[in-house]
Amino acid sequence: MAFTSSDLSSMTDEELLQLRFCDLNLSIEESPLQARIEQLYRELEERGIQFRPHFWLSDEWFSPDGVPGVAIPFYLAHPRLMRLERKQLLEVEGGTKLSCMKILRHETGHAIDTAYSLRRKKDYRELFGRFSKPYPQFYKPDPQTRDFVLHLEMWYAQAHPLEDFAETFAVWLPPKSRWRTRYQDWPALKKLQYVDQTMSQVAQQKPSVRSRRQVEKLSQIRRRLGTHYTRRRDHYGMNYPNVFDKDLGKLFSCERHHRRNPTAAASLSRWRGEIRRVVAHWTGAYSYTIDQVLQEMIERCRELNLHLGSPAETCKRDAMILVALRTSSYLNAGNRRVMM
Repeated sequence: MAFTSSDLSSMTDEELLQLRFCDLNLSIEESPLQARIEQLYRELEERGIQFRPHFWLSDEWFSPDGVPGVAIPFYLAHPRLMRLERKQLLEVEGGTKLSCMKILRHETGHAIDTAYSLRRKKDYRELFGRFSKPYPQFYKPDPQTRDFVLHLEMWYAQAHPLEDFAETFAVWLPPKSRWRTRYQDWPALKKLQYVDQTMSQVAQQKPSVRSRRQVEKLSQIRRRLGTHYTRRRDHYGMNYPNVFDKDLGKLFSCERHHRRNPTAAASLSRWRGEIRRVVAHWTGAYSYTIDQVLQEMIERCRELNLHLGSPAETCKRDAMILVALRTSSYLNAGNRRVMM
């Protein structure tokens, strides 16, 4: 059974989670995605590039091997599903026009790489590395290096040679991009110059790979949305080491004379959204991941019956620092997950 847009709008979260992807009657053409794809096509046209990737809806962002096209996650085609996505994962990847365009440019980089078999060229391999290198489950980024461009969060160009190329292409593509100035004196400038030169060479050529196949399109996926979100949370969740009681003891108080102060658990719950946003900005980590640290802290504070022992703003600031340290410690151990 296919559900209409108005059906989806009136459904509860529980009802939506019981739906299968193949039951969602969604289209790119009837959503804001169409205007964003048209903007992408204009950017390619302004760069003189003849190639146009094709797009379809699926369960997540990806550009398949051997197919010069891009899958866009289903939730971006309907505002009700965007709200569900935010409630389930605390963020909507590509949910704003700015973030959506950034990801569209990145995925188009993968598609154009496939279309012209660029990864097989010697100079590509020398600059970006071998595409045959296995994708890691985790990667350890170096925030200080200037060997890679900065585009998506989490220094994503460092995840794999193919991601390095896609990120470099995404930085280069916008006609008003000031990449020559922005990356002056960076080793990454050589990669941008390579993309600039290569795109001028293939601009009017017909792609060697022309498949219009739609991999894992919505109508082919029989999985329920509830199962999908359970798997996504498992993917982004992390087995953090327990927050040491001594850290919480320094941050909050178990002294009897502070028992009339607000509890640490209630305060952290009240500050949760703000802490999550600030720490995400500091670390680039996924909001869901940061929230796991906060949840663990809240539960342990409740078990230890901790209260505020300092002014609220001081405690909130120190809590942000502690969450950021815990998150950064995990990431610096080489546990940055590669996107699905």
